[in-house]
Amino acid sequence: MRLHRLDITAFGPFGGSRSVDFDALSAAGLFLLHGPTGAGKTSVLDAVCYALYGTAPGARQSGQGMNLRSDHAEPRTRTEIRLDLTVAGRRLEITRQPPWERPKLRGTGTTVDKAQTWLREYDATAGAWKDRSRSHQEIGEEITQLLGMSREQFCQVVLLPQGDFARFLRADAEARGRLLGRLFDTRRFADVEKRLAERRRATEARVREGDTALLADAHRMQQEAGEAMELPQLAPGDPGLAAAVLGAAAVARATAREHLTVAHCRLTAAESAHAGTRRALEDVRELARLQRRSAEARQRAERLQERAGAHQQDRQRMERARKAEAALPALELREAAEAEHRRAGRAEAHARGMLPDSYADAGAAGLASAARRAAGELGGLDAARRAEQRLRALAEERTGLDRQERADEDVLREAETWLAAWDATRAALQSRVDAAQEAATRAEQLAVQRDPLRRRLGAARTRDALAADLRDAQRLALASEQRALDARAHWLDLKEQRLNGIAAELAGHLTEGEPCSVCGATEHPAPARKVAGHVDRATEDRALAAHQHAEERRAEDARRLGVVREALAAATAEAGDTPTAELEATAAESEQEYARARRDASALHAAHEELRRAEHEREQRLADRQQAAVRTASRLTRRETLEREQAQLEGELAMARGGSGSVAARAAQLERQVTLLTDAADAARTAEDAAQRLKDADARLADAAYRAGFDTPQAAAAALLDAAAHRELQQRLDAWQTEEAAVRAMLAEADTAAAAQRPAADPAAAEHRATRDEHRLRAAASARDAAARSCAELDRLSAHATEAVRRLAPLREEHDRVARLAALTAGTSADNERKMRLESYVLAARLEQVAAAATARLQRMSSGRYTLVHSDDRTGRGRSGLGLHVVDAWTGRARDTATLSGGETFFASLALALGLADVVTDEAGGVRLDTLFIDEGFGSLDDQTLDEVLDVLDSLRERDRSVGIVSHVPDLRRRIHAQLEVVKGRGGSTLRQRGV
Repeated sequence: MRLHRLDITAFGPFGGSRSVDFDALSAAGLFLLHGPTGAGKTSVLDAVCYALYGTAPGARQSGQGMNLRSDHAEPRTRTEIRLDLTVAGRRLEITRQPPWERPKLRGTGTTVDKAQTWLREYDATAGAWKDRSRSHQEIGEEITQLLGMSREQFCQVVLLPQGDFARFLRADAEARGRLLGRLFDTRRFADVEKRLAERRRATEARVREGDTALLADAHRMQQEAGEAMELPQLAPGDPGLAAAVLGAAAVARATAREHLTVAHCRLTAAESAHAGTRRALEDVRELARLQRRSAEARQRAERLQERAGAHQQDRQRMERARKAEAALPALELREAAEAEHRRAGRAEAHARGMLPDSYADAGAAGLASAARRAAGELGGLDAARRAEQRLRALAEERTGLDRQERADEDVLREAETWLAAWDATRAALQSRVDAAQEAATRAEQLAVQRDPLRRRLGAARTRDALAADLRDAQRLALASEQRALDARAHWLDLKEQRLNGIAAELAGHLTEGEPCSVCGATEHPAPARKVAGHVDRATEDRALAAHQHAEERRAEDARRLGVVREALAAATAEAGDTPTAELEATAAESEQEYARARRDASALHAAHEELRRAEHEREQRLADRQQAAVRTASRLTRRETLEREQAQLEGELAMARGGSGSVAARAAQLERQVTLLTDAADAARTAEDAAQRLKDADARLADAAYRAGFDTPQAAAAALLDAAAHRELQQRLDAWQTEEAAVRAMLAEADTAAAAQRPAADPAAAEHRATRDEHRLRAAASARDAAARSCAELDRLSAHATEAVRRLAPLREEHDRVARLAALTAGTSADNERKMRLESYVLAARLEQVAAAATARLQRMSSGRYTLVHSDDRTGRGRSGLGLHVVDAWTGRARDTATLSGGETFFASLALALGLADVVTDEAGGVRLDTLFIDEGFGSLDDQTLDEVLDVLDSLRERDRSVGIVSHVPDLRRRIHAQLEVVKGRGGSTLRQRGV
C-alpha cells in the first residue's frame, strides 16, 4: 500500500481545505510530521484511517465519540476527506463525507445530510478515472479485502502507536493475549475449544443417558426375576456397568428356565389327575339322571290313573258337541232373524218419535201419503228461493261498489301524495347517478396508477431480499477469503520449514567424491540430517495446491458477490431509496382508494335502475288516478239500477215467506217434514218384513234339532261349544294321549329299569373332587404361564440391554476421544505439560515469530546488546505460553521487559512494533506496505541511540518504502530534511511541506 495524496476539508483542526503530497514526501524515503502540541499532527493520521475505513482510530476517540467536523469551518462548507493511494496494484481514490447538519437552503433552521462515500479507480488504458461504487458497506469491504487487515490491525501495523507497545512490553500474559488475539484473529481456535467442550458435555450426557436406560432395564429384570438376580452396585458412567448388568441378566435367565421346567412337570401331573376325576363325575351324573327318570315315570303313571274319570267325561262332551254342530246353521239363521227384528223395531220407534203426535197411529201407507203432500208444497217455493238469492247478490254487489269506492279514494289520495314529492325524489336519484359516474371516472384514473406502484413495490421487496442475499454472499466471501489466507499462511509456514530444512534435503543428494551443488566441495564430513517433522517438496506442493484452490473459491465467491450487488443496484434503481414499508403503505392506501372508488362506481347501474323505476312508477300513478276517476262515474249509474231491482224483489218475497223469517227457512222446514215422513214410512215396512222372517226361522230350527237327536232347540244350543272351549277341550284330550304314550315308553327303557335297581348316586361328592383337581390344574397352568412369561420378558430385556450395550460402545469411545481432545485443548490434560490452551498455543507461536522479527532490529538499535525472546514458562498458578523477556548480551542473563529504562523501552517497543508489522503483513497475505507512520517516543533517546534508531528506520526505505515520523523533537528537524509541518492558528491549522 502506497499513499499518493490526501485532501482534507473542514476536518478536525483544519477549518479550510488542506492537501498532503505523499509522493513528494516519500521521495526522500524518511520524512517528518511535526508541529506544536495540539496543532493536529495525529489528525492527519486520523484522516487517512477515516478515508480507508470510515471511522477514526478507536484509541483517539473520546467517550462521547469523535467530532470529525472542524469548529473553524464555514457553516456551508462540508467536511470531506479524499485519499489517493495504490494497493494491490490498483490506483484508487476514496472520498468520504460524514453526516452533516447544514443550514436549510430556504427558511431558517438546519437539516441533516446523510453520509456520502465515493470510490474511483484509475484506468491506465483509458487514461481516466472510473466510478466503482457509492455504497459505504461495499467500499469498506473492498478496502478491507485489498489491504487484508481490519481497522484495528491497520492502526497497529501502519500507524505504529508506540505507547501501546510500551504497555505491551510491560503487560502480563493475559493482556498480551488480548492484543495478539485482536491482531491475529484467533477466535476460531477459541471456538474450537468451546466446540470440543460442548461435544464433551453432549457425549457425556448421551453416555449417562444410555447407562441410565441400561440400569432401568436391569431394575425391570430384577423385578421380573425376583431374588434370582442381584443388581450391580455401580453408577451411570462406570465403564464396568455394562458387563455387570449382562452377567446378572444371564444368571437370571438360567434360573428362570429352571423354574419353567419344574412348572411344566407339575402341570402334566395336574392334567392327568383332573382328567380321571372328570370321567368319574360324568359316570355319576349319568346314573343319577337314569334314576331320576325312572322315579319320574312312576309318578307320571300314577297321576294318569288319578285323572282317568275326568278324561272319560271330556270325551263324552266332545261327542255331544259334534252332534250339535248339525243344527248350527238353523240356529245361526234364527239368531240373525231375531237380531234383525229387534233392530227394525228400534228404528221404527225412533222414526215415529220424530213425528208429531198426529201421526202416531198411522200406518206405512198413511205416512207415505203425508210425505207426498209436503213435497208438493216444497216444489212451489223454487221461484221464491231464486228471487231471495238474487236479492242477496244485489246486496253483495252494492257492498262491493262501496268497497271499490273506498279503494279508489285511497288510490287517488296516495297518487296525489306521491306525485307531490316527485321533483325532490327525481333530484335525489339524479344526484346518486352523478356521484356514481364520478366514482367510475376516478376508479379508471387510479387503475392507471396501480401498475407502476406495484412494480416499484415488487422492486423494493426484491431489493430487501437481495440485501439479505448480499449479507450472505459477503459472509461467504469473507469466509472464503479467510480460508484462502489460512491456506496461504499454511503454505508459507511449510515453505519456511522446508527452507529451514533445505540443507538436509540437499544433503540427501550428496555422493561421496562428487562435488556439492552449493559449495563445490568433494568431501562431506558432516552432512545435515532430516529431523522429525521434516517438510518435503510434495508436502509443500500439496499446501500450494490447497492455497490455489482456496484462492479460486475466494474469486468465485467474490464474483457471486458482484452479481448480487449488480442485482441489488438494479432493484434499488427501480425502487429508489423509499423504504419498503412506506411503499407498502402507499400501495395499500392506493388500493383502498381504488376499492372505494370501485365500490362507489358499482352503484351506478343500481342508481340508473332506481331512477328508471321511479319514472315508470310516476307514469303508473298518473294512469291509476285517471282510471279511478272513470270508475267513480260508472259506479253512480250502477248503484241506481241496483236500488230499483232490490225494491221490486222485496215485494215479491214478502208473500212467499209466510210465517217464516225467510223463504229459505220455510223451504228448510218443509224439506225436514218430507224427510221425517219418508223415513217413518220406510221403517214401518222394514219392521213388518222382519217379523215374518223371524217366524220362518223358528220353524226351521225346531226341525233341525229333532233330526240331530235333541228334544228341544235349547238342548242343541247348550251342547254347542265356542271356538275357545272346543280348542281347550281338544288340547286336554291330546295331552292325555301324549302323556300316556311317553309314560309307556319310559317304563319300557332297559337302562332306566337297571339304574333303578342300583344304589342311589352321589353327584355332590364327585363334583367336589372334580373341582378340587380343577383348581390344582389352574394353579399349575398359572405357574407355568408365569414362568414362561418371566423367561420371555427376561429374554426380551436381556436382548434390549445387549443392544443398548452395543449402541453405547461407539458412543463411549467417542466420548473418551472427545474428552481427551477437550482436555488437551483446554490445558487441563495430563498430556499438556505446560497447561496451555489451544488459543494460547497459537498466540505463543505468533509471539515467537514477532519476537524473532523484532530482535533483528532491536540488536541494531542497541548495538547488539538486547535480544527479545519468547518464553513458555508458567507464571505462578497461571498457564504458560505468552512470556516475553529481554536478554542482555553484556550480562548474558534474561530479565523482565519491565526493567528497561525509558529510552530502552522506546526502541524495544519500536522494534516490537516493526516486527509485529512484518508478521501481520505476512498474515494478511503478503500485502506490501510502502508507507508507514511512527508516532512519538523519540524524546527519550540520547544522540547515539537516536542515530542508531534512525539508521534502522532509514533501512526501511529499501525497496521504495517510505517512513513518516510523527514527533515534535527539535533534533529530528535537523536530521530529517523532508518535512510536513502543522501550523496552528486562530482560524484553524494549516499544512506546509518543506525539503521536497
